[in-house]
Amino acid sequence: MASLRALMPALANKTYFNYGGQGPLPTPSLEAITASWGRIQELGPFTTAVWPFIEQEVARVRRSLAAACGVGAHRISLTENVTSGCVLPLWGLPWQPGDELLIGDCEHPGVVAACQELARREQLTIKPLAVQQRCRSTPQAQLPEAALAAVEQALTPRSRLVVLSHLLWNTGAVMPIAAVAQLLQGHPRQPWLLVDAAQSMGSLPVAEAAATADIYAFTGHKWCCGPEGLGGVAVSERLLEQAQPTLIGWRSLAHEGSAASSFHRDGRRFEVATSCLPLCSGLATSLNLLEAEGTAEQRLARIQAGSARLWRGLQGIPGVQTLLPEPPPAGLVSFSLEGRSTAAVVNQLGEQGIWIRRLDDPDCLRACTHITTTDDEIDLLLEALSALN
Repeated sequence: MASLRALMPALANKTYFNYGGQGPLPTPSLEAITASWGRIQELGPFTTAVWPFIEQEVARVRRSLAAACGVGAHRISLTENVTSGCVLPLWGLPWQPGDELLIGDCEHPGVVAACQELARREQLTIKPLAVQQRCRSTPQAQLPEAALAAVEQALTPRSRLVVLSHLLWNTGAVMPIAAVAQLLQGHPRQPWLLVDAAQSMGSLPVAEAAATADIYAFTGHKWCCGPEGLGGVAVSERLLEQAQPTLIGWRSLAHEGSAASSFHRDGRRFEVATSCLPLCSGLATSLNLLEAEGTAEQRLARIQAGSARLWRGLQGIPGVQTLLPEPPPAGLVSFSLEGRSTAAVVNQLGEQGIWIRRLDDPDCLRACTHITTTDDEIDLLLEALSALN
C-alpha cells in the first residue's frame, strides 16, 4: 500500500508546512468524491433509489468522526467548518443577561467575533483568560497545571461559558481540556465548555477532550486532509438537553416533511438543510487513510518527531526565537525572526517553493509538521531560514 504522502499530488512540487491552514487532499479521497457525484447522478439526484446511498455515506462519516471523538454517533453534528460547529449549538443555549463568557487569549478571531456578537445580543459580559504568556514561559510538564490554575483564577460566580482551544493555533501548546471540564463541573453554575478543535482533530488523540467538552468543533480539511466544506462538532448530552437549534431547516426536524415536527433529539438538530454529500465520501476516505498510518498516538509520535527536529534546528539560527521554550507537543512550530518582516519571510520562502504562514497575534511565523513531512523538508526549511540572515 502506498504511503499517505505518495497519495498527495500537492506535495510533489512544493515543500509544504501549512497543514494547520489546509491539508492536501489524497487522490483516493478526490476519487471518492468524484465517484460519489457519479453515483448520485446514476441513481438520480432526487429519486427513491438515491436516498439509501446518501444515508449510507452520511452515516459512514458520522461513525468515523464519532469514533475519533470517543462519543456515540448521536452526539455528532455535521457542519461546514469549525466556526459553524461552534456557533450553531452555542447560540441555542439558554442565556441570561449578565452571564459571563471566559475566552482564552489564544482563540481564533472567528470564534471570538461570534462570542462578541452573542454577548451584544444577549447582554452578556466577556472576560479574557490569559494563557498565551503561560504557554511561552512554562515548561511543558507544568503547563497543564498552570493552564488549569489560570482558568480557576479567572472564574467568577457569573461564569457561564469557557472558550478554550485544545491545540492553540498560534503558540502550538496543548490545553488540558478534560481537566478543565472537570473543574467546571465543580463550579456552582457548571459553565459550558466550548473547544475549538481546528488544530487537534487529525493531529492529536482527541477522544478524552471531545467526550468531556460541551462543544468540540472541528473541520475535516486541515490535519484530517479531507475536502474543504465539511466538519463537525461533538456535543455533550447536557447540551442536547439544553440547547435549541438556531439556524433551522428540514434536517433539523425529526420529520422533515412537517414544520410541526419536533426537532431531532440528537446532534442532527444542529444540521440545517441540503449539503454536498460527496464531501462525506471524501472525508470518510481521508479518515480511513489516516487510520491506516497507525493509531492516533502513533501518528502523534511521528508528528512530534518532526516538530522537535524543526524546533531544535531553529535554536541554532541567529535571531530566531521560538514561542515555546521546549519542543512542541504537537505539529505547530511558531517562531519569530528578529529584524525580519514576517510577511516578507513568507513571500521569500514561497518564491523557493517552501510554504509556511504568518500569524497576527502574536506576529510570528508558523510551520506545521504532519506525518507526511520528511526530515529532508525540515532541513530544507532550516537552510532557507539560515540563508535569510
